Amino acid sequence: MSAKKRWIGLVFISMAISIVIIDGTIVNTIFPAIIDELDLSSTEVQWVQESYVLVFASLLLVFGSLADRFGRKRVLNLGIVIFIIASVWAGLTDSATELILARVAQGVGGAMVLPTTLSLVNANFQGKERGIAFAIWGSTIGGMVAVGPVLGGWLATDFTWRWAFMINLPLGIIILAGLLLLVPESKSPQRAGAIDWIGAAISVVMFSTLVFGLIEGRIYGWWNQTDKQFSLGDFVWPADSISVIPVALAIFLVSAVAFVRWELRREKSGKNVILDLNLFSITSFRNGSIAAGIISMGEFGILFALPLWLQNVLGLSPISSGLVLLWLAAGAFLASGVGGALSGKLPAARAVQIGVLLELVAVIGIALFASTGTGWVLVAPFLLVYGIGIGLATAQLTGVIMIDVPMEQNGQASGSQSTVRQVGSALGIAVLGSMLFTGVQGNLETRLETTGLSASQQAQVVELVVDSAGGAIPVLDDILLPQQVSQEVVDAVAYESGEAFTQGVHLAAWAAGGFLLLGFLSTFRLGRKNEVKAG
Repeated sequence: MSAKKRWIGLVFISMAISIVIIDGTIVNTIFPAIIDELDLSSTEVQWVQESYVLVFASLLLVFGSLADRFGRKRVLNLGIVIFIIASVWAGLTDSATELILARVAQGVGGAMVLPTTLSLVNANFQGKERGIAFAIWGSTIGGMVAVGPVLGGWLATDFTWRWAFMINLPLGIIILAGLLLLVPESKSPQRAGAIDWIGAAISVVMFSTLVFGLIEGRIYGWWNQTDKQFSLGDFVWPADSISVIPVALAIFLVSAVAFVRWELRREKSGKNVILDLNLFSITSFRNGSIAAGIISMGEFGILFALPLWLQNVLGLSPISSGLVLLWLAAGAFLASGVGGALSGKLPAARAVQIGVLLELVAVIGIALFASTGTGWVLVAPFLLVYGIGIGLATAQLTGVIMIDVPMEQNGQASGSQSTVRQVGSALGIAVLGSMLFTGVQGNLETRLETTGLSASQQAQVVELVVDSAGGAIPVLDDILLPQQVSQEVVDAVAYESGEAFTQGVHLAAWAAGGFLLLGFLSTFRLGRKNEVKAG
């Protein structure tokens, strides 16, 4: 295949990963419109958002392995088809149940796309070209995280929330055409014997319970049950028992042990496995995966807090909030050029360290300078730096992880490192989300004591602000004025609520900085065995 054809093919591979990543964040800015039209309950809202993430993270490893066997391009194309159909379904639905099911189907398609795109990049590019290709692939992921809210805000404002899903139809058709024409098939020789379906089933249980526990711990309680009971369909978790979270995490631990024992047993017998655990004997893969998991905890957790702060505290519209986050996307895309310039000149491990260090500087800047007084103006430059760091670290770290992996284990390795990052992101969101809302609650309880509200009203405001993730702040007038609270007091409460939420964002940013610092320190284990150039 000619070099020109390979690079044009990379454009379509990047577009494929783009629509998958965008759909993980696009719903954040269109939820108000969906809730209004479909009359979603708070539980249904939760499942619309999280069903996609749960299914997506649970199946990455499975489809990465299957792609090695059946063909990476074939699995990628099938994933795009499933994703398109599910997107159209989501855009046409008139019920919460159907929308949740459509999001589940989107998660299946997305899980087929992510590891296969990485495998195809790894298979189609070598040497210096591989480093540049990884930089583009990684920058695309980082950038699309920020593009999702912008696109969702624009479509919901100027058209309808349904187009946030329906837009995947024309895009998906274009992507499919490009993949079919420009991207060659790639697969690996397989051992004789049946697919490891039992291992696949155990891995799904293992990762789904882990991701669920990490995301929902704050909502349902890490041990004792909160006021909110877990429900699924007609089933409601018993109110007089412990929380569903420790049960989910216990299932994860049991299934993790079972998965390792089962895979080792099949490996010893010379049978096919979902994950060849010998991958972790490769120094670059093992150390890189550890670093990737830790870094992911800090990278995307802060992106959970910022859109809430921009809209609920600063009062920005969904599209305006998205445009602020576009600074991050610009930085991530800029990083692709930086990565290309560094290719062959700097060891990849050092490039990762530079990227993580830039991320660390950015979150510290956000922790120090984000305020209601300055608004988004001082935050935007740090988002640009943050985006450059994400793009550089993600791209080059991927190259470090995959550099010594045998081609026949490409899909397994891609799925494994993608899963590590997804789990790290989920853990980061869980921890930083808890830090955010704990900080908001404690700070707001203190601040409201001087506003003149009664004790019961103070408790009501704290509960509303925390439970709504700040969404109640812009509508405090509607809540308090009917209770004979003066406009002056309401304004004071709104101000203090905004300041408390800002302090919560600061706390979350410092926590993200802590994870990134640990991630930065872990990168010094990279490149010890085989020092790899960036590229």
